[in-house]
Amino acid sequence: VAAIAVPPLIVSTGVQVVNQPIIRASIMLQDPEADFRASQGTTDAVRRIARERGVGALWHGTSAGILKTVPKYCVAVLVKEQCERRLPSVDTKLGKLLRDATKAVCAAVAGAVLTNPLDVIRNEMFKTDQSLVTVVKRLQGDYGMKWVARGADKNLVGVAVPVACTIFFTDQLRRVGL
Repeated sequence: VAAIAVPPLIVSTGVQVVNQPIIRASIMLQDPEADFRASQGTTDAVRRIARERGVGALWHGTSAGILKTVPKYCVAVLVKEQCERRLPSVDTKLGKLLRDATKAVCAAVAGAVLTNPLDVIRNEMFKTDQSLVTVVKRLQGDYGMKWVARGADKNLVGVAVPVACTIFFTDQLRRVGL
């Protein structure tokens, strides 16, 4: 399991840290209650966050982002590997395509559903500038367990589709020797 999970764990953590300022700015731009909607795009929003809240504010939410992203990829990789072992072998070109699509969709949906609560937490952290623990306590107090599924439908589209495509097309590239 470690040999399968460690590479995506390391890579996805690094990617999350590097991308965090862009993620923060893009989410702030989407918040109808934030004054960042007047920004002239992501670069302008990054500059405004740094200027108005300090450079460190660009990485606010990194903990939730890592807690969300790393498990998403690790779960996806582990589920894909389990599908690889458990799905019946096929010999036809169409059968191989369908098998690869099944692996990709199962892996991506599992990753998206299991990490949806962390998307909610991260987005709330961005909107409120509260810590991870404070956000979780507030959400739990305000909504009970209902907050865990908030936005799951959008998360399935926004997260599962690109992850499934990545897994599927990676398998196709491997199949042709790239």
